[in-house]
Amino acid sequence: MPQERTRKIVVAGILAAISIFLGLTRWGFIPWFSGASLTIMHVPVIIAAVLEGPIVGLLVGLIFGLFSLLQAAIAPTGPVDIWFTNPLLSVIPRLFIGPLAWLAWRALQRWPAAGLIGAGIVGSLTNTLLVLGMIGVLGFLPWAALPPIILSNGLLEAGVSAFLVLGVVAAWKQIAIGRRKGARL
Repeated sequence: MPQERTRKIVVAGILAAISIFLGLTRWGFIPWFSGASLTIMHVPVIIAAVLEGPIVGLLVGLIFGLFSLLQAAIAPTGPVDIWFTNPLLSVIPRLFIGPLAWLAWRALQRWPAAGLIGAGIVGSLTNTLLVLGMIGVLGFLPWAALPPIILSNGLLEAGVSAFLVLGVVAAWKQIAIGRRKGARL
């Protein structure tokens, strides 16, 4: 059992570090039309949850949220970054990404490819819907402005997340996808 605990700590640390690296380098934000960015910052959180469970996913989500808060306060890159200095917007929604992605994985793990794709989609949409929902609750944008953002960014982010989670976790766990196994997806 101590080895399992050590593994969880190491995986949480590595994936938290990847989240921070993606944020610091801005590689976690893929430029998209109209000045918006697609984020893949939540992908390490989803991977942590699938590999090591909901608690590790929650911890990596906490690191992602705290980093988002600090980044918005210390080095904002746009006018809406000031909104993310509120922990209700930057931290709380990110705590749910890992546990909900893990639930999707557990529900579909009999079909590994579908489970990984489902976890990627659920984790990504959790981030999108909770962050945008909190933006609406806090009154930063009118509710009518949120569905176009979900459609233009949220669905594409969910697809990218599903692809990345499938590729990384299948390679790591050597899960057979079709005739191929692991890294040769």
